[in-house]
Amino acid sequence: MMLLREQDGDRRLLPIYIGTPEASAIHYALEGVEPPRPLTHDLFLITLGELGATVDQVVVTEMRDRTFHAEVYLSSPSGDKVISARPSDAVALAVRCNAPLFATDELMAAEAQEAPAEPEVDAAEIIDDFKDFLDNVSPEDFEA
Repeated sequence: MMLLREQDGDRRLLPIYIGTPEASAIHYALEGVEPPRPLTHDLFLITLGELGATVDQVVVTEMRDRTFHAEVYLSSPSGDKVISARPSDAVALAVRCNAPLFATDELMAAEAQEAPAEPEVDAAEIIDDFKDFLDNVSPEDFEA
């Protein structure tokens, strides 16, 4: 599952089920793994570059018949283009070329889920607990 999160606002989550190869392609790009030979998404970006085109942005646009759809916005010497794509492929491209990734407001309103509450960490309480530990610890506590 690919989980997209809003950067602002409610920080809602958009879960999108994807295949293992697509997940691996995204993961490799996020981790900066450079394969010895270009993978499919790398090859596509190399080809775009050779043609003078760039990926401007990726937008996850809608869910139709229980399937998510996305668009890849390109700029090229022959003009701007919009290409329909699977969200997993579009995200794999965006991650590789640092293109911004968006989802439409309509899609988020219809399909996004509220993010679980993040636990509040009280730094003062953690420090107090650690001080208590240091005050009460003895070398015998670490003997096997």
